[in-house]
Amino acid sequence: MTLNVEMVTFDCSDPAGLAGWWAEQFGGTTHVILAEEFVAVIFPEGLRLGFQKVPDPTPGKNRVHLDLGAADVDAEVARLTAAGATELGRHNFGDKFRWVVLADPEGNAFCVVRQ
Repeated sequence: MTLNVEMVTFDCSDPAGLAGWWAEQFGGTTHVILAEEFVAVIFPEGLRLGFQKVPDPTPGKNRVHLDLGAADVDAEVARLTAAGATELGRHNFGDKFRWVVLADPEGNAFCVVRQ
């Protein structure tokens, strides 16, 4: 198979603003691809996130989301919420695996998990 994952793309109302938020949180660089309609963020590890302008918000629960690893989950959650994310819930499977669900400034869910 010759397919590669190019990027994970978010529908949003303000591509430049949301791309800038994600770039600031994780050390990425924004690149305008199509005027104000599509902006990409490229991270040092090679991950690419895309942000495309759409007229309507996505209804219901995200079907795809990012899981982001952190050595200190609570510190990262505190940093992200101070920067504008919203905490949606905390979960765990016993003592082995725990995660916190957050939403970015436009409501896109993502998780912070213990590395």
